[in-house]
Amino acid sequence: MTRIAVVTAEQAGPATKLAYRYAKRRFGEVPEPFAVAANHPGLFRANAVHEMLADRASKVLPANVRDIAVYRVASTVGCSWCVDFGTMLQRLEGLDVDRLQSIDDYDTSALYSDDERAAIAYADAVSATPLTVTDEQVADLERRFGRDGVVELTYQVALEQMRSRMNAALGIVDQGFSSGAACRIPGAAQEDRG
Repeated sequence: MTRIAVVTAEQAGPATKLAYRYAKRRFGEVPEPFAVAANHPGLFRANAVHEMLADRASKVLPANVRDIAVYRVASTVGCSWCVDFGTMLQRLEGLDVDRLQSIDDYDTSALYSDDERAAIAYADAVSATPLTVTDEQVADLERRFGRDGVVELTYQVALEQMRSRMNAALGIVDQGFSSGAACRIPGAAQEDRG
């Protein structure tokens, strides 16, 4: 159960109801982060617009590189909802989700390309406190993906930090968008959904 009650479709205003219908059509059900954020209609709308624009603009990096870095952040922060949802999105993009079970061994696993390894290592460096990003790391990423690719990767990693931390803080846990061990946070106890 979330720490803040969800706004049900019956409680929602007209704009939120419209957003819920769109989300249900696109994802099969209303994602809980939407329904919790709807408690603050202004931020709900701002977030929806921001997510849509960020998604449309993030087309420089190959999807596998961007998505694996975002997945790494979600699993590092411990947001089971983000891992669950991200696994589904990768599956829908035709990416291999079985390899996500080996993400902790990315640096030695043959399941990850050199570009993916560089993106995961960068996600780790950006997520560390304090940051451990190096000039050499950014220069390597620029050679691989261009300046716009480095900006996109950094933006997506930082955006996932915000999503994951907000969802985890509000008690939003995996919702069943994806099934199997790939969508479980290693070592984290799954909260009772009842």
